[in-house]
Amino acid sequence: MEARMKNPASIIPGVIQPVQELMKAAQSQGLPQELMEMIHLRVSQINGCSFCVDAGLKNLRKLGASDDRVGLVVAWREAPYYTDAERAALALAEAATRLADNTDAVPDDVWDAAADHFDERQLASILLMTAVTNLFNRLNAPIRQVAGSW
Repeated sequence: MEARMKNPASIIPGVIQPVQELMKAAQSQGLPQELMEMIHLRVSQINGCSFCVDAGLKNLRKLGASDDRVGLVVAWREAPYYTDAERAALALAEAATRLADNTDAVPDDVWDAAADHFDERQLASILLMTAVTNLFNRLNAPIRQVAGSW
């Protein structure tokens, strides 16, 4: 496989560094890195971005996440390996990724469950991680960025 072109963020001067800084800022708000990577992985699975799914799997393994937790992120609702807080974060990330799938983009029950577990800064972190992941997915998937090429 070969990508159609270089990543657009690397082609246009001045783009990649601010995007990377945004990702760092999202990850610096005290949430567990494993949770942030689970959000990245789940959002990337929804969007079918093989490059980011591959990166998410590898990053979770580097963090020491169990095979069960890594492999079943796609089925987090039915798998027993996640805390209530993790479930709430994943539900919020999914809703914020699938905005067009509901008339109420993020239903109150999803928001309230997340707000029960996370403060405003942490919610902002979850939403920023979701948004930046969606950005990466929307750049990588159309150009067919090759999984494992990072």
